[in-house]
Amino acid sequence: MAAPSTLSRLNFLPKPSLLSTLTAFRRNQFLPKRPFATSSGNISCVATELHNPTPKRDGDLVVLGIETSCDDTAAAVVRSNGEILSQVVSSQADLLAKYGGVAPKMAEEAHSQVIDQVVQEALDKASMTEKDLTAVAVTIGPGLSLCLRVGVQKARRIAGAFNLPIIGIHHMEAHALVARLIEKDLQFPFMALLISGGHNLLILARDLGQYIQLGTTIDDAIGEAYDKTARWLGLDMRRSGGPAVEELAREGNAESVKFSIPMKQHKDCNFSYAGLKTQVRLAIESKKIDAKIPISSASHEDRLSRADIAASFQRIAVLHLEERCERAIQWALKMEPSIRYLVVSGGVASNQYVRARLDMVVGKNGLQLVCPPPRLCTDNGVMVAWTGIEHFLMGRYDPPPPAEEPEDFVVCFLNIDKYMD
Repeated sequence: MAAPSTLSRLNFLPKPSLLSTLTAFRRNQFLPKRPFATSSGNISCVATELHNPTPKRDGDLVVLGIETSCDDTAAAVVRSNGEILSQVVSSQADLLAKYGGVAPKMAEEAHSQVIDQVVQEALDKASMTEKDLTAVAVTIGPGLSLCLRVGVQKARRIAGAFNLPIIGIHHMEAHALVARLIEKDLQFPFMALLISGGHNLLILARDLGQYIQLGTTIDDAIGEAYDKTARWLGLDMRRSGGPAVEELAREGNAESVKFSIPMKQHKDCNFSYAGLKTQVRLAIESKKIDAKIPISSASHEDRLSRADIAASFQRIAVLHLEERCERAIQWALKMEPSIRYLVVSGGVASNQYVRARLDMVVGKNGLQLVCPPPRLCTDNGVMVAWTGIEHFLMGRYDPPPPAEEPEDFVVCFLNIDKYMD
C-alpha cells in the first residue's frame, strides 16, 4: 500500500514516505517549483514574515480576495465573522467556446482587461474603499503563470498604495478552507476531496497549513475529462464541459457503454482519467458522432447516442472517485480517528450527481459530507479572502509592498516554512 505524504500549504507536492507516515506526522518544508517569471526575466523576492497572532474580534477584519489562476477573474470582500460583503466573477465563457478550452495568452489578456473593473465592483458592492480594508489576499498558485501574474500585480498595487499587508494564497487550500466559512462546525482535522479541471487531490487537513496528501492525479483530472468529453460530443462549451455533460447524461442510459473503471489494480488513492478519455473518444468514433454538428442540431437518434456516452462516462468517472474516497477514508481514520467530515470542493463539486454519489460513500463510513454552494465551488474571490483571513489571524502575512513597483514586478515568496506551525 502506498503511503500518504506530508504537504505544505503552498505546494501540494507528493514526497516519498514510509508507511510510518500513517502513525507519525512530520512537518516538511516545501518551496514552489519555480518562481513567477516575467517576460523580461525580472524577479524580485520578498521574505514571508510570521507575525504574532492578531487579537481581533469577529468581524473586525475585512479582506479583499483576488483570484486569477485560470479563466475566471474574481474578487470578493469578506469579513472575519464570515459575512460575504461582495462577490464578483467575470467569466471567459466565450473564449472557452471559441478555443475549446483555456488558451493561456488569451486568458491573460482577458484578465488584464477586466481586473480593475472586477475589483472596483467588489469594493462598490461592499460599500467600501481600499482604506476600509485590513489586508489583500491573492492566489499565487497553482495555476497558469500568465494569469496568476495579473492578480498578483493588482493585489500588490492596492496593497502598496494603501499600506496594506498582503497574503499569498494556495489555490487548492482555498478550495478546502472555504467550507469552514459555510459550515461553522467544521473543525480540524477533516478530509477534503478537491476536484477541478486541473486537479484531483485527496488530503487530510490536520490543522491550518498542515496537510497530508492521500492521493492525487497521475495524469488528467476529472474536470479535464469532463471538458474533453463535452467537446467531443459537440456540447455547448460556454457553460463549461461539466454542466453540459451532466445535463445530457440525464437523458442517457448509464449502462449502455461499457467503460472500464481506471486503476482497479492499484490499491492506492491516486486518480487517472487519461485512459477513460481514450475510451470515450473511441466510443464516439465508433458511433460516428460528428462534434462539428452541435447537440442542438443533432437528430433524435444521434442525440440519444451522445446522451448514452455522456451518462456512461459520468458513471465510471464518479465510480473512480467513490473507490478512491472510500480507501482514503479508511487511511485517514487510522491517522485521525476523530475525523467527522469530508469536504468536497472545486469546480466539479458543483455536479449534483457527484455530490449524491459521494454523500452515499461518506454516510456509509459514518462521516458527513460538506459541499460549499456551487458559486463557492468554482473559482471565486470569497475562498481567497476567507483563507487570507484564516492565515492573517495566525500572523501569517507579508508586509505592505512598496507604493511604486515596475509593471513587470513579480513576487517569489520565500521562507514559506514560516507559514507553518
